Amino acid sequence: MILVLFASCEQKENVKSLKLAHSLSQDHPVHQALMFFAKRVAEKSNGKLKVEVYPGGQLGSERESLELLQLGGLAMTKVSSAVMENFSPKLRVFGYPYIFEDKEHRYKFYDSDLGKELLLEGEQYWLRGLTYFDAGSRSFYTKDTPIQTPSDLNGLKIRVMQSPTAISLVKSLGGSPTPVSWGELYTALQQGVVEGAENNLPSFYSSRHYEICKNFSLDEHSAVPDILVMSTQIYNKLSAKEKEWIQEAADEAAVKQRELWELAEVKALEAIKEEGVEITYPNKELFKEESDQIIKDLKKEEPALYNIIQQIKNLEDE
Repeated sequence: MILVLFASCEQKENVKSLKLAHSLSQDHPVHQALMFFAKRVAEKSNGKLKVEVYPGGQLGSERESLELLQLGGLAMTKVSSAVMENFSPKLRVFGYPYIFEDKEHRYKFYDSDLGKELLLEGEQYWLRGLTYFDAGSRSFYTKDTPIQTPSDLNGLKIRVMQSPTAISLVKSLGGSPTPVSWGELYTALQQGVVEGAENNLPSFYSSRHYEICKNFSLDEHSAVPDILVMSTQIYNKLSAKEKEWIQEAADEAAVKQRELWELAEVKALEAIKEEGVEITYPNKELFKEESDQIIKDLKKEEPALYNIIQQIKNLEDE
């Protein structure tokens, strides 16, 4: 497998090719950041390392890509941190409600020592996190019922990621959480398998879910970042200098992605308004009150995770 990854038509020139796969469209800001990452790796290595980016799920779903990484059959992928929960339980912190005050608070955590420590939690499963890509705040959107208060979610089938934390959150607000893969969600909304979902503005827009769901509620209940993950098997075969080039390029791509993301959020909000989507600005305190118990329960059930959340919240005061 490793030979396949490193072999290319340029092998005689000692070029190492690394495949990077993800499930997003080419107009998504994360894809654009990954292309920037590939460019910077090539520049830093003077062409000795080549990152080949495969968007749109060409090489499989997020979970399938992670399995390929573990086997050494794929060099890198971009996944939601929620998908990494099974390998890195501490990453569940991102699924809990309202742990970040704003984007500056998120950025501060991503760049902190604690944030960097969490990236390496999956190494025992051959998954090395390189950096975070901000994915904004997640909010609810629905086909028929505008979500103005938590009670509006009562009984609604809401698509969630394959994440125990996401499931618990929707349950705490009265909804009926229904795990559906991202690639199948458009059809699931069309066919009524689910009545709504939750995600950030750019993903709602790029997925064209606005064609079906005409209500978007900016409750901003959680902020679940994406993670650029590398196969530890492949990483360990690189030289110290090659590892340095990749990490530096990843750090630069993370900063670039934040700029791209902020522009994408503005563009997406204006675009969905033009498409006739009704934007609701609910009282977030109502959602905080309804969902706060699941964090309080952690203090007794999982004190280590509770302490991480408290450290994240305390960062805002530093």
